[in-house]
Amino acid sequence: MPKISKKGAAMPESPIRKLVPFADGAKSKGVKVHHLNIGQPDIKTPEVAMEAIRNFSEKVVAYSHSAGILSYREKLVGYYKSVNIDVTPDEMIVGTGASEAILFALQSCMDEGDEIIIPEPFYANYNGFATNAGINVVPISSSIESGFALPPIADFENAITDKTKAIMLCNPNNPTGYLYSREELEIVRDLVKKHDLFLISDEVYREFTYDGYEHFSVMQLDGLDEHTILIDSVSKRYSACGFRIGVMISHNKEVMATAMKFAQARLSPPTFGQVAAEAAIDTPKEYFVEVLEEYKNRRDVVVNRINKMDGAFCPNPKGAFYVVARLPIDDSDKFCQWLLEDYNYNNETVMLAPASGFYSTLGFGKDEVRISYVLNVNDLNASMDVLEHAIKDYPGRTS
Repeated sequence: MPKISKKGAAMPESPIRKLVPFADGAKSKGVKVHHLNIGQPDIKTPEVAMEAIRNFSEKVVAYSHSAGILSYREKLVGYYKSVNIDVTPDEMIVGTGASEAILFALQSCMDEGDEIIIPEPFYANYNGFATNAGINVVPISSSIESGFALPPIADFENAITDKTKAIMLCNPNNPTGYLYSREELEIVRDLVKKHDLFLISDEVYREFTYDGYEHFSVMQLDGLDEHTILIDSVSKRYSACGFRIGVMISHNKEVMATAMKFAQARLSPPTFGQVAAEAAIDTPKEYFVEVLEEYKNRRDVVVNRINKMDGAFCPNPKGAFYVVARLPIDDSDKFCQWLLEDYNYNNETVMLAPASGFYSTLGFGKDEVRISYVLNVNDLNASMDVLEHAIKDYPGRTS
């Protein structure tokens, strides 16, 4: 029998999706499953975007430019200007989601065997993207006690080798919700310049910041034009994950010309997604005001409820719509599977993501889970009821 590739064997499973069969099993038994495992918002997609799809009148659904539809990129210029980022249409390549944009960035900037430094915990699929590109992730651990703030810069310095080509950040962060400050980003900028590295910044949650805090982009850092690559997406901004539209942005002409070769090899990004994403830029500001208030209320429910549970701790994040919580459990993978396979409270259970899958360091995150607060407040309260009782009943409780 032929053997699969080494790369295929090395590809990690998604900690977010690997428990789906157990969730399906619970549902088949009539148990209601509250999905807190995946960043799929229940917020309504803006009507202006949906209307653009309904009113599509072209007689042929044709390939677009490999960099994306020009009118969309031109309209994105205005969007980025509104958030104090100055770019031009030829400094963007539209991707099939931020996922493809990240792959373009990694493949354009790094050779097989090169290293990229990422503070952990980080979005689990970064591990998969790195495996796909043949590069190695070097994790720098952040602490739940500090709310997952930027680790000491000395930790980054100590991790840099002659193989290091880039540092990657997610801001606001998935899975922790941490919002990096301008001061923290300036520290990273100085390190990037000192060692002549690339800085890749995933900013897909830009719109979601709370308590009066504002997002600061790496594209606003002085003196970093040749080093910086911005990754963005419409998935969370407009609650439109299925559009599969993201973008890679850089002022570095050589990087963009190289990425274009990868973009041409896959021909073009999805037409309908681009049409809808272009229209979504006209979403009224009131939409975001309401959405932000809704997410803040949801965050407060989750954080307050967890911190009242015996033995549990949850930092209060300033951005995105995730928390990483520490629970009195022996193994988050076992616990999350147990919730679906063996447990229910009033015929309801919760699907969480084991935080171990968001770390690259083996053994980390064993007593932590990621929760996406993407359900309405009533469902979140019901979910927290289930979690509170589950922690008390779990056979592997540690305190």
